[in-house]
Amino acid sequence: MPEDLPILPNPEDLLARVLHRDGLMLVLNKPAGIPVHRGPKGGDNLEAHFGVLRFGLPKPPALAHRLDKDTSGCLVLGRHHKATQTLGKLFKDGLISKTYWAIVEDGPAQDEGLIDLALGRLDAKRGWWMKADPLGLPSQTRFTVLGRGMFEDKAIAWMGLEPLTGRTHQLRVHSSSLGWPIVGDQIYGAYGPGEGPGLQLHARTIEIPMRQNKEPVRVEAPPPDHMLARLKACGFAAG
Repeated sequence: MPEDLPILPNPEDLLARVLHRDGLMLVLNKPAGIPVHRGPKGGDNLEAHFGVLRFGLPKPPALAHRLDKDTSGCLVLGRHHKATQTLGKLFKDGLISKTYWAIVEDGPAQDEGLIDLALGRLDAKRGWWMKADPLGLPSQTRFTVLGRGMFEDKAIAWMGLEPLTGRTHQLRVHSSSLGWPIVGDQIYGAYGPGEGPGLQLHARTIEIPMRQNKEPVRVEAPPPDHMLARLKACGFAAG
């Protein structure tokens, strides 16, 4: 990962990353390079620091879903047990809409489309690593090209990716399998361990229909610093 990516946020930074807060949930702008929970090998993680996010409640909030360690952006937390259960069911039932921004190598020929490509585990030894597999689980991603450009003499594209299913590493495997891997992907792309600019994948927006008869809560996370150069090369204007 690039040296300028954070290892863990201090309490002030974590509080500053709260994008939305109400009585039921929080939405954080997760930094890239930080696992959201303790893995099998242990180590520090974002969840271990949720105590600073109680905002007067007796217990810390809890994860309602997961983001990969190297993915940044909208991360949803339930503020108490019942809210976390409700959010978990909304995610499981596919009722929460998510759009990710990605910078990919080259990019698709068409400007929009639907990826319908089943996914299965790469092999038993690789844990969460996945591959395109016609015998795997149905997996769909809707995509839109938001911009195209050149960076360091290489063609890149700025993509909007909407996962319609929630498979592990779905966006990364779908992009790689179609010949336009996400820049900085050290598993499915051309980068070795410790190489590249960091994974160029960001959970940009999320829409959560938390309350009946009310508009969904829509939250947008600003893109991380390590993606800005390539985003600007594709036409993104910050501000």
